[in-house]
Amino acid sequence: MASQTALVMRLLASAYAVAEKAGTIVRRVLHSGDLGIVEKTGANDLQTLADRLVQKSICASLSKSFPKITIIGEEDLPSEAAEEDLIETGMYDVILRKPCPEKYSILKEEEVRKTTKRVHKLKYQQMYNSDIFPTLTYGTKEYTEGLLDHVTVLIGIAYRGKAIAGVINQPFYNYQMGADVTLGRTLWGMLGLGAFGFQLQDVPDGKRIVTTTRSHSNKLVIDAVQAMEPHDVIRVGGAGNKIIQLVEGKASAYVFASPGCKKWDTCAPEAILHAVGGKLTDMHGNAYCYDAGVKHMNSAGVLATLRNHQYYASRVPQAVLQALPSD
Repeated sequence: MASQTALVMRLLASAYAVAEKAGTIVRRVLHSGDLGIVEKTGANDLQTLADRLVQKSICASLSKSFPKITIIGEEDLPSEAAEEDLIETGMYDVILRKPCPEKYSILKEEEVRKTTKRVHKLKYQQMYNSDIFPTLTYGTKEYTEGLLDHVTVLIGIAYRGKAIAGVINQPFYNYQMGADVTLGRTLWGMLGLGAFGFQLQDVPDGKRIVTTTRSHSNKLVIDAVQAMEPHDVIRVGGAGNKIIQLVEGKASAYVFASPGCKKWDTCAPEAILHAVGGKLTDMHGNAYCYDAGVKHMNSAGVLATLRNHQYYASRVPQAVLQALPSD
């Protein structure tokens, strides 16, 4: 069945399986007691053994399943064959059985342009061209600090510059529930199909709850958050984790009025959010483009909501907008 399925659906089904494998690797490293932490550029830019193993796993797995697609990794790792237990070639059957939206059914693997380029801050690897842009990232800082519910593996797919599908794996979901629960879950979504793996909920009526960064705040971020007049503010790590806060009704807006977030942080979460009717833009209300040639930095920050996006966009102070030039 898989061979007759549209490329984008096979890619998404593979990404789901690979993300689950990545989650298993992350848990295994933590349970070993040796995170193998290395500072790359400073205390806020760390690399762990999990980063290195997961990048190797993802690169090897997706290369084997999609040999015509070039895969780029951020970490400076030696070129060597991946161990067999790191490779995942399976595909999630549930996705393969879903109908492919007609507008995305024409994608073919041979159309993927091969590009070789080291991408700063991409935690695992990136395949990209003008049409397809899967991305993967991982909350290393939160992982090393023991904030396990913040940790996510993200895989996003973009077509003609637009985020159209994504996978978010939470390796330690349910870790606070005791020893008898199964750890981890995977959320996924695609425009035209919806999003799955979670229960979509809204915040209580009349409540404005803002989620924002826990470790990269500054005056612009604080001013923008306060301008929303929130009833509560939730500070957590990881763009994927913040979008989960939105779709599960724990927050009504994700506000990050600062450069720092990258395209690979937002591609997968944006696709899942948009698949359920939400919206992710820069602080000016402009959509981000995910073509291969665009800047990787989300220079004008991130504003995401499940409902009432225009209200939150209208509250952003002019001083914040002036400090964050639109791309």
